[in-house]
Amino acid sequence: MTDTPAPPAGPLVTGSEIARLAGVTRAAVSNWRRRYDDFPAPAGGGVNSPLFDLTEVQTWLDRQRKGQDVSVDVQLWQALRGVYGEDMVGGLADTAGLLAEGKAPEGLPADVVGLARELAESSGAAEVVSALAERFTDSVRRAGSDQVTSPRIVRAVRHFAGEVASDATLFDPACGIGTLLSAVGPEHGPMRRGQESDARSARFAQLRADLIGRTGVVVATGDSLRDDRWADLKADLVVCDPPVSEPDWGREDLLLDSRWEFGIPSRAEGELAWLQHAYAHTAPGGRVLMVMPASVAYRKAGRRIRAELVRRGILTQVTALPSGTAASHALPVHLWHLRRPRALGDAVTVVRMVDLTAGDPDGSLEPAPGQLAEVSLIDLLDETVDLTPGRHVEESHRDYAVEYDSLRRELTEQVRLLAELLPALAAGDGPSSLDGPTVSVADLARAGLVEYGDPEPVSVSDQLDTDYLQGFLRSAANTRRSTSASGTFRLDGKGARIPQMAITDQRRYGSAFRALQEFEERARRVVELSRDVASLARDGLGNGALEPEN
Repeated sequence: MTDTPAPPAGPLVTGSEIARLAGVTRAAVSNWRRRYDDFPAPAGGGVNSPLFDLTEVQTWLDRQRKGQDVSVDVQLWQALRGVYGEDMVGGLADTAGLLAEGKAPEGLPADVVGLARELAESSGAAEVVSALAERFTDSVRRAGSDQVTSPRIVRAVRHFAGEVASDATLFDPACGIGTLLSAVGPEHGPMRRGQESDARSARFAQLRADLIGRTGVVVATGDSLRDDRWADLKADLVVCDPPVSEPDWGREDLLLDSRWEFGIPSRAEGELAWLQHAYAHTAPGGRVLMVMPASVAYRKAGRRIRAELVRRGILTQVTALPSGTAASHALPVHLWHLRRPRALGDAVTVVRMVDLTAGDPDGSLEPAPGQLAEVSLIDLLDETVDLTPGRHVEESHRDYAVEYDSLRRELTEQVRLLAELLPALAAGDGPSSLDGPTVSVADLARAGLVEYGDPEPVSVSDQLDTDYLQGFLRSAANTRRSTSASGTFRLDGKGARIPQMAITDQRRYGSAFRALQEFEERARRVVELSRDVASLARDGLGNGALEPEN
């Protein structure tokens, strides 16, 4: 019988935590695993996120003289990981409860209790929970997850929120561990309300706010869409980084809900359900700042709701944040700005489009002149209602006059050249060339005169002209031979036949076929240019960028 290894008795650590212990980068730890055969084997986790026994790692680091003294805060984090594993939110909540209430939760080991209290005595309970929250955010690296909002997204929301009055009411209906709710507005004064479906996250968010001295914070537990715990709340500012991984936001149960003022979102458009929920909790004159995946700006399913937001003058701005703002991927993330009008006639008449996608995610969030555009509502209300900022910013900075003049000159030149390309052809004096002596392309290939190229055969001999070969392959007789009974055309180079001619005659025909090929290609370009210049002229005349000459 084979002995089964006993599970590790001590806490487990990730590669990132090992890097912190040793004062090196995560890449260095990966390199150690490859280079050193005696590096501890994973004791848990998965292939892409292995966990290692802390005692074994510390012993190895000491042996290699790569270790450093482990600080108390690192010891606390590692001890929590050993107890809670993947349920670190529960560990954070229990630790915060210990520091806030003084009573250790059932099942929390004495060494964890001792470490937490030791840290709190030296640096304060507020500093302990803040450090744990920061370490948790860094460890999961999941922007837009149910518990974590990327620090870069927090910075962007705080920037665009601007000055917030000390007596304002703030609301986050998907507050996770409370990072965004606490970050916006002045430290003291505002009334902050939050809701979170995960009870552990909600508990930690509340305890964290209490310990760091955020007064006026109340976090409720429950699914905001299915069980709104703040039904009567009207906030001056609603901020939200909604969960995007939920496959079903509850559409079937909420079809008659009054929150869907702009239309009932489809099952796949949960973000637009969250957006309308946030707007339903906005006071007159109040604002919404909602983090959105870029695809919500153009997906077909959400077109009608987007149109209503624009038509009513409620959407004030869409900001495309720099790539990399969401730490879990490089895809762009948008920030939608909404404002509830105070009265009839208070709605906006333009939507500001800001495209920061080319910027540094840690750089300035102030747009340069070439990164923004004020777009009238009527220009947004087309067939697609595409609210992607980049599209409108680029469009607004087009020089219609220069572009129209350039296209017009190119079209004139292409039309002139088109007529010159048609070869001079005389009346033939005999039967079809293919009615006389012919040879199959298959025979030419066997003789080494032809190779089957992609997509058409080519000559590899100075006794056969390629343009002549390919021109006759496209002739009516060979086309019929290459067309199936269903009407599908597929060139059959092997079965095609071409006339037998001297090389000098081949070259005459080849020259004519080549000219016709160039004529067809240029004709297609003329069609494309004609369509582009007509569309540009129509748009320019319509938006005032162009006008008829006197």
